[in-house]
Amino acid sequence: MTDDHATRADLLLAEHRESIDRLDAILVYTLAERFKHTQSVGRLKAQHDLPPSDPSREARQIARLEDLATRADLDPEFAKKFLNFIIAEVIRHHQKQQS
Repeated sequence: MTDDHATRADLLLAEHRESIDRLDAILVYTLAERFKHTQSVGRLKAQHDLPPSDPSREARQIARLEDLATRADLDPEFAKKFLNFIIAEVIRHHQKQQS
């Protein structure tokens, strides 16, 4: 590979990495915003003596996310695992708020 090709590849790599870094920041801020809302939900559930988990809603959300992932050309199994992880974390927070 010539120096020009290597330089061009380095530039393209840097551009992709900058985009990835911006997207990572968006993901972190989006998750933070999501957790602010789920914490409010947890407080409401605790105040009204509601269970920390809502399996029927969780199932609907997983199906919805799998559909979104398919339409976005993202592996729906990955999306399902990701949402299950988030749901488990939210439930853990809700359980802490109720104890």
